[in-house]
Amino acid sequence: MKSLKDKPWYSLAVAICIGVVLYVVLIRITSILDGIGTFIGYFSAVILGAVIAYIVNPLAMLYRSKVFGKIKNEGLRAGLANAVAFLSVIVFLTFVIVLVVPQLVDGISTFASNFNGYVKSLQNTLESIGVTSSMIDLRSFVKSSNDIIDTIADYASDNFYTIMNATADIGKSIAQFFIGLLLSFYFLAEKDKLKSDGKRFLKAIFKDKFDSVAYIIKKSDKILNRYIVYNLLDSVIIGIVNAIFMTIARMPYVGLVSVIVGVMNIIPTFGPMIGAVLGGFLLLLVQPWYAGAFLIFTAILQTIDGYILKPKIFGDSLGVSGLWILIGIVAGGKMFGVGGILLAIPVVAILDMLYHEFLLPFLEKR
Repeated sequence: MKSLKDKPWYSLAVAICIGVVLYVVLIRITSILDGIGTFIGYFSAVILGAVIAYIVNPLAMLYRSKVFGKIKNEGLRAGLANAVAFLSVIVFLTFVIVLVVPQLVDGISTFASNFNGYVKSLQNTLESIGVTSSMIDLRSFVKSSNDIIDTIADYASDNFYTIMNATADIGKSIAQFFIGLLLSFYFLAEKDKLKSDGKRFLKAIFKDKFDSVAYIIKKSDKILNRYIVYNLLDSVIIGIVNAIFMTIARMPYVGLVSVIVGVMNIIPTFGPMIGAVLGGFLLLLVQPWYAGAFLIFTAILQTIDGYILKPKIFGDSLGVSGLWILIGIVAGGKMFGVGGILLAIPVVAILDMLYHEFLLPFLEKR
């Protein structure tokens, strides 16, 4: 007796079923994606905790091998390494907040109080280079800015419930962050057991193909881990160097502009340009030569970062064509927003690895 797979109509029936499923998925794609997003939202704190644990893990492994390596008890060594790693991250973030936030608050308040003077200065600068008031009317803008507080108060009054809902959402996000932070410690504590269970599960599924799957996971983990950690390190270095330059040049808003430059530097390709434009605009309102010097220094700094610092930090682990990186950034931004842009480079690097080490050899053998 023939099995079901041996029936002459089996292949056609499977193809029709797949076609029907794809058709239903395509016509309901929006609802399906919304449903998936809602389902994932239920586990947002868990996902955040896993991401934080993944980012902190390299530091914990460093402490585990270098600082507590002589402790024979593996559980005690891992626990101490995890605790010190989290403590180090918290101390560093606290130091940054204490150092930067007062400068940010002072910079924003000073900028707001001097806003009208900055606009007048900008108008005088534009007129001195031939851009007259008939071309760009800033005086009416300056006049209206005197009532900016009243405008904000009216907006707050008219949109009270919207602001309350936004405040509640911010409160929920903060609560989720702390829950995720707590969960990340548990993730890190259970890391060895989770890895062991995951390895067992993959062996049961892939059997003879397990070695190839394990290699792909290990290589992908190395690429992603290296990218996240060293991209953060690179951004911190860029922000510190920018702050040193602005301090030496006696420019205002050192903390505000340096934070903008450092944070924007995390975003690949377009981030440094956005940071340069925002920082240059703030300095242009104060003094045009500040903006010019800042932009020249930023161009030099980004050139050094792109051709010297990043290659030294990342090595050859992300040796992917710039064209594919740009395509990945554009596609990732379109599909997943900021998250897609941030993860575009490691994802492209992983796909490039899969193509050159697995797909291409497979096709060549055939």
